[in-house]
Amino acid sequence: MTDSRSYHHGDLRRALLAAALEAVEEVGPVALSLRDLARRAGVSHAAPAHHFGDKAGLLTALATQGFDLLTQTLTEADGDLLEAGVAYVDFAVTRRAYFEVMFRPELHRADDAELIAAQGRAGAALRAGVATLPTGDAPADPGRDALAAWSIAHGFATLWLAGALPDRVGDNPREAARTVLRRLTT
Repeated sequence: MTDSRSYHHGDLRRALLAAALEAVEEVGPVALSLRDLARRAGVSHAAPAHHFGDKAGLLTALATQGFDLLTQTLTEADGDLLEAGVAYVDFAVTRRAYFEVMFRPELHRADDAELIAAQGRAGAALRAGVATLPTGDAPADPGRDALAAWSIAHGFATLWLAGALPDRVGDNPREAARTVLRRLTT
């Protein structure tokens, strides 16, 4: 039996990806199955395999879509590293299903050309604000600085999602991230 959200016509790929996001939110990316995905989308059990090949193909498509959405989010920070970091954390919290797939290369095809391109675009968007970082006495190293900024934002987001931060950080991830990430820019 299918529900009112089942697929009837139009863009089956999009419907399958939407159902996959819902499933990842509910059961996580490891427990996702193509059979359950087909049931959620109201299509035959062969439909997901026809579009994505297998579970890794589906998760690769989700990761690619996630990196493109992350690029858009980071670009809206307009080169401000602090705001890009806050936007990164906000993305992780509000689009958790994507975030849980994007950084799990064992679940998707890390060598997929479209995924690699999407990762590159997201990396470039994050690096856009690195030029504004104070370097102090150290020579500027955009690659190193981008890795440091990403590591801090990603680490904070991961700790937030895991519920592993101390109670004193508050309950607003954007404001808590802004307080922590401000240390990068001062």
